[in-house]
This record gives sequence, C-alpha cells and structure tokens, in this order.
Amino acid sequence: MRPILFLATLCTATLAQQKQSDFYTIESIPLPPGEVMEIGSIALMPANKVAVTTRRGDLWICEGAYEDDLSKVKWIRFSHGLHEPLGMYWKDGSLYLTQRPELTRIQDADGDDRADVFETISSDWGISGDYHEYAFGTPPDRNGDVWVTLCLTGSFDANAPWRGWTVRITPDGKMIPTCSGIRSPGGIGFNAEGDAFYTDNQGTWNGSSSLKWLKPGSFQGNPTGNKYHTLANLPAPPEPQDGSRVLAEHLKHPNYIPPAIVLPHGRVGQSPTAIEPDRGSGKFGPWAGQVYIGEQTHSQVQRAFLEKVNGIYQGAVFHFLEGFQCGIIPSKLDDRGVMFVGGSNRGWASRGNQPFNFERVKWTGKTPFEILTMSARPDGFNLTFTEPVDPAAAINPASYAMQAWTYILQKGYGSPEVDQSTPVVKSATVAPDGMSVRLVIEGLVRGHVHHLMAAGLKSASGLTLWHPEAFYTLNEIPK
Repeated sequence: MRPILFLATLCTATLAQQKQSDFYTIESIPLPPGEVMEIGSIALMPANKVAVTTRRGDLWICEGAYEDDLSKVKWIRFSHGLHEPLGMYWKDGSLYLTQRPELTRIQDADGDDRADVFETISSDWGISGDYHEYAFGTPPDRNGDVWVTLCLTGSFDANAPWRGWTVRITPDGKMIPTCSGIRSPGGIGFNAEGDAFYTDNQGTWNGSSSLKWLKPGSFQGNPTGNKYHTLANLPAPPEPQDGSRVLAEHLKHPNYIPPAIVLPHGRVGQSPTAIEPDRGSGKFGPWAGQVYIGEQTHSQVQRAFLEKVNGIYQGAVFHFLEGFQCGIIPSKLDDRGVMFVGGSNRGWASRGNQPFNFERVKWTGKTPFEILTMSARPDGFNLTFTEPVDPAAAINPASYAMQAWTYILQKGYGSPEVDQSTPVVKSATVAPDGMSVRLVIEGLVRGHVHHLMAAGLKSASGLTLWHPEAFYTLNEIPK
C-alpha cells in the first residue's frame, strides 16, 4: 500500500501547483524576414486573414495565422507610408485605420492585394509633430461611431487642438468631442456591454495607471487639454485641486468620473494598453463578460471584472497571462477563442526582451482554480470561483488578508500609496454549492483600492489559487 499512497501524495502535490501552460498556450507567429514589425494594431478579416500595422507605418496581411503549422504563414505588404496607426478594423471590404492625424479608409479596388484607395474620413484634430501624440482608435460602436483618444503632447502639454480629449467619429465623418481629461492613453476599447473605456498611464494627475470609463461628457482627471472646450462651445471641464483625492473631486464635480479600476503601479504592471472584451463564446475560458487589459512594461495580459454601483463603474483586476516576448500594444480576441497580441519595446523597456512580437494565445480547455468575480456588498465583498472551494479553508478568516489605500491627485508625476488602512475580514460564509464566498469586512473605505490576498484558500479538490490576489477599486459602496 505504501507505493500507492506515495503516488497519490505526489499527484496531489502536482495538482496543487497550477501552471499557465496547463491552461493557455502562447505561440509565436513567424514574421516577414528582415522586417521591423513593431505591431500597433490588429484586425480580423474574412478567410482567416489577419491584418496588422506597424509603428513604422506598414500594413501587412497574414495568411495562415490560425493554422496548426505556423511555419507556413504568408505575408503580403498591403500598404506603407502610414502614420503610426494604433487602431484598425475591417468592414464591408475595407480596412479602417486610426492614424495620428486622421481616420482613414483603405481599400484594394483592383484585387491585386495592394491598397489603392485611401480616403480620409476625419482629420479634425491636431498634431504638432511630437513623438508622443498618439491616437488610439476603436472599431465602430453600436451607433457606428469610432472612438479616438488623443494623447497629450509629450504627455505633459496640449500643443495641438483636442489633445487630451476623446472624440467620436460618426459614419459620415463628423467629429464629436466626447470626454476631456486624458493624459497618456495606451489603448481604447469596449466592454461586453458596449461602453467605451481607455487605459491611462501613471503621471501628472494620475497617481497610478488605470482603466477609465469614457462616459460621454465626462472629465477623466487631467486638466491640461481643458482649454479646447472653447473650440466647440462646450462647458468648461472641471479644474481639480492639486493635492486632493479622486473621491473628493468627484463629490465636488459629478462629471469627474473616477477610474473604474486602478491598476496599482508595480503591483499590476505599469503601462496598460489594449482593452479586449470577452463576449462569452466560452472558447477562451470561463471569463464571459470580463475584459482583458494588455500590459507593455510587464509583457502581460490582465483580467478585469467590472460592475456598476450607483451608476458608476468599478471592479477588480486579477493577474492572468504572462511571458510574452515583448511589451503588448494591441490584442484581438475572436469568437473562436484565439487571442492575437503584438507589440514593441521601443521607447519603453519590457520584461519580454524581443524588439517586437506577434503571438497567439489559445485555451487548452482546462480551467484553473481562480477567483472568477469579486463584487461589492454593503458590508464586504462576494467572491465567486471557477470550481467549489474547500469549506473549512473558505470559512476561516485567517485564509484572507486585506489592505486598502488611495493616491494623491496632483500635477506632480504619479503618487505614492497614501491613506493606508487595514480592513478586517470578520466572517466568511460559503454558498451551499461551494462556488461563492460572502466576506463581511470591517473597515471598507470608499474611494480606496482594496487589495485582497486569499493565500489560505483551496478548492475542494485540493488546488491552491493560480493567482491568490485581487485589487478592487471601491468607488461606491452599495446601499
């Protein structure tokens, strides 16, 4: 009996150490030899083709990116001489690109696999030539509008019209200034419900990087580009008080929308980028309705759960995928469960040590033991899981720990974690099916990031959590 018992113990130990490769595979897609492929945007096309743009202004179309044998991929350079496109989609036989100075439609009219029609849809914002004046664009929203978020000049000034704003471009080319207060975006996209979000980087008036909800008419926190409201006869955006806190300014100025999810600097990356929703095909894992956030510096993809409380978005971010070849800029998830990512480390170093990359991610079909969602309650949080928890571990308050903090809202660069507190888990109640745990917590702080550590949890089958921590931004406490 001893060899059998030893084998059982060994299997349990192996199961307890979950590895990313058990759940997701990351494969490199071969790139055109000798080309500098710093990928800035990705678009899915008919016939399993995938289009990518590069930071140097080329547009390539890849055939074979879905095949098992990636050594047979083929590349066609469709266009060149573009101005750093950072947003692209396919619609009705054309590719649409958000370039620094304009939204452009590109088409191959004669069928020779080369672009020969270039149409400017809108060019109503300005550029000064500064290297940092990026323009990130979305696919069309439910109304057909493309959202474009415009980085400040050098991330500190606004030397061209509408820098520091998000605008919408209607199907007929009209530009609608939509949100002010932008600093240095790294990506823009929608959640599964179709609401627009963007990622902003730590810096002036941004204590930490964050995922922000682009509610039309809202102010996002950085007043540098506020002056351009006069160009469209719009009401003046708020001017926040230096040294204040986000919650205090939101209470003074209701149209100042707090970050939906703060991405604590260093703890959860430090340069967030692409935003991709999981629309619930079930082919990329059990994360339906959540969003994936690219990370340039740490070469990762994070996972975020969003909810609305009292009309304001908030939620939790979880570590998810890592080990990409370089810093991620765009990502694209299709309904077949394939995620494509690309990027570059030029200008900002990344953990991945390659100068550029194009990779695909697939789910193996095996689900990790993870915190699936973390939602706010009047006196704590409710956690759901991907499989039943061990009741004895889950009801023990010692299985959990929590810290909370916020940041200074200031014109100086970034912020330390301030106003720290230590909320206490008073009780934990397990649902009858074991799939959720209700935490009663003493000391919740509105406006703070709440860092949950659940290292003592395990599943009913003996697994420890793949990622035992979560970071919840508590903008509102439910009534």
